Amino acid sequence: MQPVTPRAAETPRAAPPSRRDPAPSRLSYRLQRWMLTPGIRTGLRFGLPLGLVLAMAGGFLASEQRRDALNLFAVGMIDSFVQRPEFMVGLMAIDGAGEELAEDIREVAPIDFPVSSFDLDIDAVRDLIAGLHPVKSVSVRVRTGGVLQIDVVERQPVVVWRTRDAIELLDATGTRVAALASRAARPDLPLIAGDGADAHVGAALALIDAARPLGDRLRGLVRIGERRWDVVLDRGQRIQLPEVGAVRALERVIALAEVQDLLERDVAVVDMRLGDRPTVRMTRAAVEEWWRIRQIDAGAAPTETDG
Repeated sequence: MQPVTPRAAETPRAAPPSRRDPAPSRLSYRLQRWMLTPGIRTGLRFGLPLGLVLAMAGGFLASEQRRDALNLFAVGMIDSFVQRPEFMVGLMAIDGAGEELAEDIREVAPIDFPVSSFDLDIDAVRDLIAGLHPVKSVSVRVRTGGVLQIDVVERQPVVVWRTRDAIELLDATGTRVAALASRAARPDLPLIAGDGADAHVGAALALIDAARPLGDRLRGLVRIGERRWDVVLDRGQRIQLPEVGAVRALERVIALAEVQDLLERDVAVVDMRLGDRPTVRMTRAAVEEWWRIRQIDAGAAPTETDG
């Protein structure tokens, strides 16, 4: 008999490894879905860093000493930039204005040079200069070389306006240009007078142009009742013009003067206010002489009259 050998001790088999379930848990699934929402993604991408930066800035600025130091640093940086030589303005140049107007401009726009172009309020300077009566238009700019360039178009006076209180120069639009000390200061310009005459400078210029044949006899125009004009000549003569058609009425008087020497006679007033019935008023001396001659013709002794 063969000997029976004992069987080798059987080793226990290892348990098969458990398989991991790939499906996420419910909490993990909800968290992933929440993270994928646009608002949360944007908040994590931009909001979180911004919040951190703001928190750090708030912590830094919580100290008053650090805030003051930061302000001083910012002011110093700004000053160092605006005070650079290429931004400095050191001169003012005025073109298109006379000496008197240029002096007025320097008075109304006092600027302490040198000054940075960033500190110049160009619009305010322009408005101040435009407010001067002699200035028709103005442009202000800073040009190369640190020069404040002011280009002015000055109003040109065309008439002298005499009022109860002053004598003024007016341009063609009736805008005041300057005041005069006396009429003799501008004898080259025609004279107008009367309330409201400044509002009708255009009509006055048309009458003055029509009165050129009168030459040096024309003394000026007077606005009557803010409605019409009187033409004033030497020797105290007047031509009273209507409200409408004043130029035509004046031309009629000038034509009569050229043909019949109307204005060379002893005429005080030529009244053209009624176009279909012009009238003439004689001087006092002419009236007295007429009465004297009439009395002589009537056979009476000449007597003096009071007119």
